[in-house]
Amino acid sequence: MKPATVLDELATAAVGRAEELRTSTDLTALYQEALLFEKRNFAGALLASGLSVISEIKRASPSAGFIREADPAEWGARYQSGGASCLSVLTEPEWFRGSLEDLDAARGDTALPVLRKDFTVDEAQILETGTRADAVLLIAALFDARALARYVSLAVEVGLTPLVEVHDEEEANLALESGARVIGVNNRNLRDFTVDLTTFERLAPKLAGATLVAESGIKSPEDARRLRDAGADAVLVGEAAMRDPGLVKRLASLP
Repeated sequence: MKPATVLDELATAAVGRAEELRTSTDLTALYQEALLFEKRNFAGALLASGLSVISEIKRASPSAGFIREADPAEWGARYQSGGASCLSVLTEPEWFRGSLEDLDAARGDTALPVLRKDFTVDEAQILETGTRADAVLLIAALFDARALARYVSLAVEVGLTPLVEVHDEEEANLALESGARVIGVNNRNLRDFTVDLTTFERLAPKLAGATLVAESGIKSPEDARRLRDAGADAVLVGEAAMRDPGLVKRLASLP
């Protein structure tokens, strides 16, 4: 048996949180609330002219450890003024030190569409996301083909943009088969945390027709330009933007 990876541990913890959510919530009522919650157009924001920037609010990560303390409302407003097209907010509590309250605070202080970044493993979590965000992250590595298609469909049904994240050819095929229209290519391998920008360059041609987001490893305008030239409609910047918020403006204003 292979040793458990950090991704495995994150998914296992997410299953526990999903079970708590299911036992503490009326899912029918949550579904209705998700339908009624007015969404901002996350997918549309990524299709504006130029390279769109999804700026992420996170205090820590398994690869970087503790990054910095952050007031999500303040950082959301800072990213918006820097030219970000969308926000991504970590809500995973253990490794990333995030919360749903962070999501609410960031979304409440900006006009930007907001992605809930977490390890979604249950339909109940999609409904929960649909009551307070505009997009949901679905990591292809956590699903088989049937489950991913079902989760993508449910997200769309409650008005969310599903951002399906892939890292290799097999996951890219899963994303396309699921009906995903917005696909993120993570240059970071979530099992060993190595980063390689050629991951996006290799997979982008296989994903023609989808809106493509390049994730991880973007530390400079040169990195962003390289990924844009390879077919990225948007870049998601997390740790680098948390360490240097001015990076967002430099990326958003790329010629």
